[in-house]
Formats: sequence, C-alpha cells, structure tokens
Amino acid sequence: MAENAIVVCTWSAGRDGLPEGAEEILHIGRGLAGTLEKDLNWLILGPLPEAASALAGNYGVAHLQHVEDAKLDPAGSDACVEAIAAYWAEHDPGTLIVHQTGEARVVAPRLAGRLGKAVVMNGISIEAVGNNYQITASAYGGDTRVIYEVGAGSVLSFIANAAVPEPGSGEPVAAEPLAFDLSAVEERIKVVERANFDGPRLDDAEIIVSGGRGLGSADNYKLIEELAAALGGLPGASRPIVDDGWVDSSRQVGLTGRITRPNLYIAVGISGASQHMAGCSAAGTIVAINRDADAAIFQYARYGIQGDALEILPELVRAAGAR
Repeated sequence: MAENAIVVCTWSAGRDGLPEGAEEILHIGRGLAGTLEKDLNWLILGPLPEAASALAGNYGVAHLQHVEDAKLDPAGSDACVEAIAAYWAEHDPGTLIVHQTGEARVVAPRLAGRLGKAVVMNGISIEAVGNNYQITASAYGGDTRVIYEVGAGSVLSFIANAAVPEPGSGEPVAAEPLAFDLSAVEERIKVVERANFDGPRLDDAEIIVSGGRGLGSADNYKLIEELAAALGGLPGASRPIVDDGWVDSSRQVGLTGRITRPNLYIAVGISGASQHMAGCSAAGTIVAINRDADAAIFQYARYGIQGDALEILPELVRAAGAR
C-alpha cells in the first residue's frame, strides 16, 4: 500500500446508512489526491455501511479500510482518537480529511495534538501549493473567510456544503478490515441517554421556508409555518430569533445550526449574514423576501421580493393553497 495517501475518515452513520458527509469529503479527497497523484483511502470507524464499497468505487478510492470495535461509539472521542492515531502510525497518511460533524469538532483537534500535527477546522476549500496546502476556512461565526497554509500530514476538517458531490463510476472496492488494540481506552464521556428523533429534518428537506427578525415578533412566525406547510416543506429560522427564544434551536439554519441543501429555500426577513448563508447557500433556488432593498440576502437570491413580509406571506399561503 502506498504511503502518504490522502485519507478520508468517517464514523458517524447518517440516516441513509452512510456516514454523515461521506460523499462531500470523498469528493474533496479525490480532487486533492488527483492533483498530488496520490492514492485516496477511505477509513471507516465502526460498522461497514452496505453501500460503502460501491460508493468507494464511484470516488476512485484505492483502499477502503474499516475498524470495527465495541469501543468505537461515535459519542466517545477517546477510542476514535486512539484508533486513528494507531492507523497513522502504521500507514503514515499524507493528510487526513474529516467531515465536521459534532464528533469531529472534538476528535480532529485532539488527534492533531496527540500527533503533533497542524489542524484546520471549518474548511471550505483546499488547494495544493507546492508541498503545502492552502485551505480557505470560515471564521468568527461565519462572518469572515481566512486562508491557512499548512504542510502535508495535517488534519483537515471541512464543513457541510463545502463541496457538491459529483460521483463518477467505478467498480466496487473490497473492504479491508483493520484491528487496533483499544482495550485500554477509558472513555471520559459517558452517554447517559440518546435522543431519538424520527421526524422530518431540515437536513433532508426539499423545501424550507425560514424566518428572521424582519418578521417583527414571535407571533408572526406562524406565517412561516403556514407557508412551509402549504408548500410541503419545513420551517427554518435564523440564529437571532433562535437566540431570542422565538423558536426551538432545531429549526436554526446556518453555520452553528443545520446545514441544508434544499431544492427551494425561501428566506423571509433575513439579512443574509454569511453565518446564515453557510447553512443554505447550496440550495437549488433561493427566494428572498425583505423590506430592505440593500439586504445582503438579495445577492444570493435568484428571485427577490422587496416589501413587507406580513403582507406578502398571507398572499403566498393563499396562492400555495390554491395549487
């Protein structure tokens, strides 16, 4: 097996059985491996998803490797760090790429500290420059873009929607089971209860109608819910109205909320701060409704309506109901 391969590492299973964000970081890894003329390996911690072999073939993965151990609970970072560090010692990857799940926010910096490697979080894009990498990343809650330059052998964490997956076609890749001794690992975080949420999620919604402070009051958010229901979608929200207690945090769209990729995203009374747009910029079509003609949201929207949302929304609800 070639050393210094580009390694994509995943562990948390998503709702479709594949690790969350797997296709996005496989897309990023494939591009980097192709530029550097290196192998692309995919390391999976935990049970091997049924679709992993086919997906690996579609993204040009040279080696599909997985580590299955009872200690590898996604909620426990200690065993994950130990397993990846052991893998690193044996395989000497050129770079490790992860999708920035909640777990990765803990594992990536701890792993880098353990190995004495550089780490970049909130990555958006990457470019090889000589023997180094330049990573564009989000900073300060999504309001700023920064460029980091790090050497090979770094740990890189990319946020959701950092890439739009473009699978190719290839033969399924046979999985190679790996084993590391994790018996001595004692998790410092104990899971006392797991939330069970089986309802529709913003992450999977094809239509989202989101509201912001431009609605004026919490009572007016019901118009967002009515339009979302009329269109067969889900209601979302900007961070300010979540912070103000208008709606539950599960509805928040943005860098510190849910990262979405709907076919249609309707933003009502939302200014268009980069923190929010990080959660919806990959939408197929963005429609903005705002009384401020200079609102930044109009720069992202394909269609825009300047006016009072409280007058516009009831008309849209009636029109949607008449379809």
